[in-house]
Amino acid sequence: VQLQASGGGLVEAGGSLTLSCVASGSVSSINGMNWYRQASGQQRELVAGITSGGVPTYGGSVKGRFLISRDNSKNTVYLQMNVLKPEDTAVYYCNAIDIPNRRDYWGQGTLVTVSS
Repeated sequence: VQLQASGGGLVEAGGSLTLSCVASGSVSSINGMNWYRQASGQQRELVAGITSGGVPTYGGSVKGRFLISRDNSKNTVYLQMNVLKPEDTAVYYCNAIDIPNRRDYWGQGTLVTVSS
């Protein structure tokens, strides 16, 4: 499975950005998909996740501002980010969970920079 993330960029505080992550390869074994982020000098943290059935979960710092969704017909997961804050600045990584094969996959990351 390969994951290709895109959509990062520079945005002003209060603005919005939508990230996309397209999965390719043996996608039939993918279950949950997640977005993580890692700010400079910080540990990677879970931002949001969504099950194969479309049930979302969110990290506390983004709840109410970010929206995760997926289009299984396009093997794509999205992260709509609203009311962005400078502290949202990080490299955002897409992650896919493969339960049958007991492993997960990571995309290459996309940088989001929020200016104050």
